[in-house]
Amino acid sequence: MILILKNGASDEQIERVIARLEGWGLQTHLSRGTFRTIIGLIGDESQVSQETLSSLAGVSQVIPVLPPYKLASREAHPESSVIDVSGVKIGGGQLGMIAGPCSVEDRDRMMRIAESVCQSGANLFRGGAYKPRTSPYAFQGMGEKGLELLREVGDRFGVPVVTEVTDPRNVELVAQYADMLQVGARNMQNFVLLSEVGKTSRPVLLKRGMSATIADLLMSAEYVLSEGNPDVVLCERGVKSFDPATRNLFDVAAVPAVQGLTHLPIIVDPSHATGRPDLIPPCALAGLAAGADGVHIEVHDCPEEAKSDGPQALLPEQYEQISQQMRLMADLLGKTISPLADSASTPKNPS
Repeated sequence: MILILKNGASDEQIERVIARLEGWGLQTHLSRGTFRTIIGLIGDESQVSQETLSSLAGVSQVIPVLPPYKLASREAHPESSVIDVSGVKIGGGQLGMIAGPCSVEDRDRMMRIAESVCQSGANLFRGGAYKPRTSPYAFQGMGEKGLELLREVGDRFGVPVVTEVTDPRNVELVAQYADMLQVGARNMQNFVLLSEVGKTSRPVLLKRGMSATIADLLMSAEYVLSEGNPDVVLCERGVKSFDPATRNLFDVAAVPAVQGLTHLPIIVDPSHATGRPDLIPPCALAGLAAGADGVHIEVHDCPEEAKSDGPQALLPEQYEQISQQMRLMADLLGKTISPLADSASTPKNPS
């Protein structure tokens, strides 16, 4: 860190600051300028907080030189990470294509949707067994029965499955069925949940919160990484805006911005970002053009009958069309849609 001292800080104050810093085991480098005096710190800064340094008499500002998300930063890991989800690779020029309904529903419908999206090129199938809803009276998901059905679909089509975990108490259960654990936007800063998924061996899909900054997102990823789980994929799904024209504001610039700061892959979710089927295809292509490592799209064969988020789902034939366009975009960018593993190492249904 660098400490900028207040204008007019006395020599006595400066000496006291240096003495306190060295007492904490830090090396100091004093630099006196015409208008500012700064102190550079070298050593293990984890032993003292930025707030503590700011409270020292004579200190005006504390500026971190390295980001607080140590494990997620490119300084700690210069090479881009490639995350393996039961044989499907995300990152390093390989794209993850996640598709499926918002919620796990009846078996026949799930089978139809899965067959369609897999034929169109999706390499991960999604569906929510636990649904965090704004209203306590809305459909909350099928719970473990939904997990069992999701696992059956994954095994039937040889595709890894992604589902959201909403409660730290359910992490172990969901991990028995799912190939990838999703932490949704509303839980991005549920630090207990982040720590629990960090203790599992399942890759984690971490969605950006609706009011979260990029730094907030990376600090949440740090919680997972710090528990020993290195397999985190970030997701840009839109942030709150003043304009009601779309469900959220699709921050496509976040993709290259995040990639400049972290080694973790980042995908885009134009379904939640826009909430409008007509905007999903162009925004999906925009995300890939910006450098995203994959696309997350909700698909339903009868949106008006969907138990949640039907209006923002694409029909299977619409997904097939955008999949062809995304494949062309990937070829143009020199990337590939990661193929399904010949024998996916999926977890077995414990029942």
